[in-house]
Amino acid sequence: MQSNLPNLHLGIIMDGNGRWATARGLPRGKGHEAGVSAIRPIVEAAPDHGIGTLTLYAFSSDNWRRPETEVAGLMALMQGYLGDETSAFARQGIRLSVVGRRDRIGPKLARLIARSEAETAKGQRLHLRIAFDYSARERLLAAAREGHGAMTERAFARLVTGDGAPDLDLLLRTGGEKRLSDFLLWESAYAELFFTGRMWPDFSPADLAGVMREFSRRQRRFGGLAGPAAAAPGLTRAA
Repeated sequence: MQSNLPNLHLGIIMDGNGRWATARGLPRGKGHEAGVSAIRPIVEAAPDHGIGTLTLYAFSSDNWRRPETEVAGLMALMQGYLGDETSAFARQGIRLSVVGRRDRIGPKLARLIARSEAETAKGQRLHLRIAFDYSARERLLAAAREGHGAMTERAFARLVTGDGAPDLDLLLRTGGEKRLSDFLLWESAYAELFFTGRMWPDFSPADLAGVMREFSRRQRRFGGLAGPAAAAPGLTRAA
């Protein structure tokens, strides 16, 4: 299906990996591995739904509080993911960006991220952003410290996003929880929210299609009114 709103920005909080594994009597690490495997089908399906930017919440700054072995496993999975997928992204026209801190993840992973970003920089089919060691509050604070003088909203937004990504249109969280967990707070100002009980490793392109059908039925007014009144100045994004 093709969305009637092209070039959408979808953000996904990929939640439920650990609980998926626990329910099957598996170590939590196996759930994270299954979660990584679930990413590729969603990335490949996203452009067919008019999604031009896809931001995945892979590792929050709060996740450092988890057991050291689990954190190490997540770092290894990120490294493996970039190693496995970068060449394919470059061939498929997918631009990869990693948003978040890089001073705590280790020099090897930081170099791999920089290399992956450089090799995929020309991709125009989809902008895939992975939020890793990411905190929306930290981004807002950093932008406030860096901004000065007569800061415009557009300039401040670029400082917050780090790469000029557009506002979020739809925020999806799997796993049954119903909170934002410090993810894209600025960008989510007018985002539609969708929560599903399906664990991330089980989330499929068919599930994504269902979410996008629901999204297409929602009326987005951005503070304005529906119908003819939506044509008032300043409401150009109304749908």
